Amino acid sequence: MRSKFGLRVKGLGKTYRTATRPVFSDLTFDLNRQGRLAILGRNGQGKSTLIRMLGGIIPANEGDIRWTMSQSWPIGFGGGFQGSLTGLDNIHFLSRLYSKDYEEMRDRVDDFAELGRALRQPVKHYSSGMRARLAFGLSLAIEFDCYLIDELVAVGDSRFQEKCRHELFERRAERAFMMASHDTNLIAHYCDRALIIESGRAKIFDDINEAVDVYGWLRAA
Repeated sequence: MRSKFGLRVKGLGKTYRTATRPVFSDLTFDLNRQGRLAILGRNGQGKSTLIRMLGGIIPANEGDIRWTMSQSWPIGFGGGFQGSLTGLDNIHFLSRLYSKDYEEMRDRVDDFAELGRALRQPVKHYSSGMRARLAFGLSLAIEFDCYLIDELVAVGDSRFQEKCRHELFERRAERAFMMASHDTNLIAHYCDRALIIESGRAKIFDDINEAVDVYGWLRAA
């Protein structure tokens, strides 16, 4: 029988070599296959570090991450692109890596990211917002079971932000996601649980409204 959990994290810890204390330690939680988990914490507490660890970008010092569903790369993190290649070349590479039809994937990315002729330019010339649009468009074209989001919905104008919300939270309402964000209104509306990271420790809240209240208190302290 297939487990209801698509992700199990046990005893996870991260300490950078130049740091005097861990970013966080002994982090344990589960995410079910339709779970919507917020990752909250003040700047510098390790939200992006956790997202990148879950996406396989940086290694853990201790603990275990076990996925049984497909996960996106960290959306909002553009480091996975080959900068000397064009946007189209990166689409072609990922279409082969994930066994997707290139032309269909290209058209879907082009329609969503709205980069136009910029897709023919090397990605190293893209702004951070353009790279984020390309990353989001590619992740939606591949259709992952779980999306890892690092403040991407703040990219672009209000129209594009609404487009991101519609594609991710409405059209893919049955998918799981983990989202690091400072936008408590967004968190309260779309997430059902939260993980708060503070001073190297992390705590899971099953009540999203309680988590938002605690996070608001921490930001005001």
